[in-house]
Amino acid sequence: MPANWTTFRELLLAPNGRRGVESELRRAVRDGRLAPGTRLPSSRDLAAQLGVARGTVTSAYAQLIGEGYLSARRGSGTTVTAACTWPGAAAAEPEPAPRFRYDLKPGVPALSAFPRDEWLQAQKSALADLSNDDLGYPDPAGFGPLRRELADYLGRVRAVAARPSEVVVTNGAAEGISLLGRVLRAAGHRGVAVEEPSHFGAAEILTSHGLEVVPVPVDPDGLRVDLLSTTDCRAVLVTAAHQFPLGVVLHPSRRRALLEWARACDGLVVEDDYDAEHRYDRPALGAMQALDPTRVAYQGSTSKVLAPALRLGWLVLPPALRDVVVERKRLDDLGTGTLHQAAFARLLSTGGYDRHLRRTRQLYRARRDALLEALREVLPRWEPIGVAAGLHVVVRLPDGTDDVALQERLARRGVNAPALARYARTPTFPGLVLGYAALTPDRLREAVLELRAAA
Repeated sequence: MPANWTTFRELLLAPNGRRGVESELRRAVRDGRLAPGTRLPSSRDLAAQLGVARGTVTSAYAQLIGEGYLSARRGSGTTVTAACTWPGAAAAEPEPAPRFRYDLKPGVPALSAFPRDEWLQAQKSALADLSNDDLGYPDPAGFGPLRRELADYLGRVRAVAARPSEVVVTNGAAEGISLLGRVLRAAGHRGVAVEEPSHFGAAEILTSHGLEVVPVPVDPDGLRVDLLSTTDCRAVLVTAAHQFPLGVVLHPSRRRALLEWARACDGLVVEDDYDAEHRYDRPALGAMQALDPTRVAYQGSTSKVLAPALRLGWLVLPPALRDVVVERKRLDDLGTGTLHQAAFARLLSTGGYDRHLRRTRQLYRARRDALLEALREVLPRWEPIGVAAGLHVVVRLPDGTDDVALQERLARRGVNAPALARYARTPTFPGLVLGYAALTPDRLREAVLELRAAA
């Protein structure tokens, strides 16, 4: 009997029946507690130790021999098979992400405001209406009723020029970027211009598909479109309605210049409209896509309005890209799950999505106002920049401040407040990017006191 068997026997006492013995043996081999070559007790001995029928152990051994975890030879007993041990199986579990007392991470809506009752009702109603055929493999382009509802909604709310056939439903905005990145790479693109600063997640996705990410500066009027011609890029990713993270809006003259650039170089503008529905002082400018649907790929998602957990996004594509993107999507995952798509279509058609937006606009405006008021009172030298929109605000810190060091000091105090430098290769000024949507006004005021204590 191996030296470690007594300890392992104690782990096996709780389960009842073959499944318990089998699963614990399998787990012990996987995590390295039973090393390759270890000889196991006979089925008779182990059954006696565990107080189970011998047939239970015999059956478990037979199953694991068939799966390759164990081997058995007459006269040599049953041993752990070397080939089935996982590499690094005994390695420690990764550390869980830290939990902060005040999490000011940008880009997260008020998850507690998710319309649970309306979503449940939408799920029930949508499921009742789905045909048996609808429960088969989905259309890679997306569920037809959802594409129709999205085309109507985007035209009504964001002035997007879209027919249902031009809408492709994705697993969140991240998949949309990934699909476009691979399609562009296959079409001969070697680089994509991105705003500087910008969200590092999109850059990571594009880089992972072999594309060079070329930063182009942003100023108070948005992307420096005049600098695009100094790059070799024929594609650019922009957040025109509410630049992330600086919060500025692409000036109308630059919108026109950007489209002229795309036409001149046979290029593509990827318009990430990530949170344009959240504008608090005036209506947001309409999407740029409608100015030239043949040169702009429009992208959106539910992540900033409902919840990131839904993993629902969409692309509105130029005709030249639609079929190749859908085919890439088909090869990737055969399409986004129909059940969530059907529920979201129902939420759109019944007005539930619009009602939720009206509620959360009021909620987020009150939270933004509370944060800015507290900053004015407690940290008057910190300058908020950007328009009144979205789920975050950038505050410019006094010159000479090390925003990365400040972020680290705040983290030690239980506050997550990302430094602006984390979003830029060459930061132009020190700042913090503060998300306010997930915290109540009282909690935001408390967080500002922590900001002052660490400054």
